[in-house]
Amino acid sequence: MDNPRLWPSLVVASALTLVCAVAAGVAAGEAGTELTRGPSAAELRAAAEREVAERWRTWEAGRIFPASLPYSAEQGGRERASRIGISPDTGCAGSVDAKVAEALAVAGCRAVLRATYIDALRGVLVTVGVVALPDEPRAARARIAFPGAGKPVPGLRPLAFHGTVSHRFTPAVRQAGSVRQEGPYLVLTTAGQVDGRPPVTSGEQRPAVYAFATELSERVLADLSAPVMPDCSAEEWQC
Repeated sequence: MDNPRLWPSLVVASALTLVCAVAAGVAAGEAGTELTRGPSAAELRAAAEREVAERWRTWEAGRIFPASLPYSAEQGGRERASRIGISPDTGCAGSVDAKVAEALAVAGCRAVLRATYIDALRGVLVTVGVVALPDEPRAARARIAFPGAGKPVPGLRPLAFHGTVSHRFTPAVRQAGSVRQEGPYLVLTTAGQVDGRPPVTSGEQRPAVYAFATELSERVLADLSAPVMPDCSAEEWQC
């Protein structure tokens, strides 16, 4: 004979079993959706930011510092600066003056990449330095440590190569400098005369002579910091 007092318990147990089954089904469905869905817009942006922040080490040196870079000539028209060499040293402290090295260290400097160029008339040398930092906020804070108005000191140290026209390019001959920032990168320049003349003997200053250095840095920075839509099917992307 059926016991009517058992029915309430059986009903509750059955209801709980149904609820658990439904919850498990929903959870499984959500898990399957999570595994099969494509990356969200936020995830794509994060992947793009990570790719940009790693370019300083994933790109070949010749891609960061092309063999030649275009610029506007002082007399009008377009010229090209030629690369003399790229430094194999990527240390932060030795690439800049001590007064700004500390600011880079505080900001978490990851590397400083340097290359030296010569203008088309072969009279002016420019060292371009790429400072890689962890993120955009820290790059923006580090920028404040560098002087404006074209002052080269304290700033990037010149990169000279023995046996080339740049062998006289020492810190003492710096005539002009610049700093630009985009994303996690600072791009610095320092410029001087090929003949090694120091600023005190250079006579009347001609800022236009060194203006092209900023163009070089802006070109390097634009290429290095330009975001690219991730291709999640490619091995180099982590979406």
